[in-house]
Amino acid sequence: MDRLLVFGTGNATVTECYNTCFSLTDGKEFLLVDAGGGNGILGILKYMKVPVERMHHAFLSHRHTDHMLGMVWVIRLIGTMMTQDRYEGTFTVYCHRELAADLECLVRMTLDKRVVRLVGERILVVPVEDGEEVDAGPYRLTCFDIHSDKTRQFGFSTLLNGGGRLVFLGDEPYRDACEPYVRGARWLLSEAFCLHSQADVFKPYEKYHSTVKDACELAERMNIPNLLLWHTEDSNLACRRSLYSREGRMYYSGNLVIPDDADIIDL
Repeated sequence: MDRLLVFGTGNATVTECYNTCFSLTDGKEFLLVDAGGGNGILGILKYMKVPVERMHHAFLSHRHTDHMLGMVWVIRLIGTMMTQDRYEGTFTVYCHRELAADLECLVRMTLDKRVVRLVGERILVVPVEDGEEVDAGPYRLTCFDIHSDKTRQFGFSTLLNGGGRLVFLGDEPYRDACEPYVRGARWLLSEAFCLHSQADVFKPYEKYHSTVKDACELAERMNIPNLLLWHTEDSNLACRRSLYSREGRMYYSGNLVIPDDADIIDL
């Protein structure tokens, strides 16, 4: 059975939870998607007992600090394991072309020479184009440009082993150009910066984000049976699930999932 391991659920500025990132797994291999903004990802991997030696592929959506910097720490960890003969094979990060250059530059600037020497040999940063398909362990990803208004960003669609498609829409609002990838998916992973009723407080549209209402209306319109919302504010963390579910049910009739950090979701 496919599972989604939730490593973080927060936006860039949260302090009460970790930045949004996750893993897809078939129980054997683990695909890492984004990595948050720092070395907190290492503690999360340890806490959730993720066997890093079985994490051979990753997808990086865009260059913002709350998604990209954690990947440097993951590369540091895996590169160190490689030098100690505790990791077999290669580790491949898929991302768009400009981001690939940024990530390699950051790795070369900040990591030990023993790890840097592995880049291009056993640590691979592979550029992908809009619409390109890549094999990422047990998942074949169709990568697509989400047409961000801020910095170039990619999402992906993938066929789950149990059937149906899962779509990761990145951390910005849906654009109509993404409809061929989104419509009819079994699972949609979408950002929802805050409640629509609190838009005047958190000002999501000024930050190029959407609300619970926006994401739920999209999923209803696109005939999505399962919607997962994250990349949120953390001011309502203690009651976020109930608050977001209550607003979401006003606009969406499917299965609405509001995860917490460290949740594991059967897909």
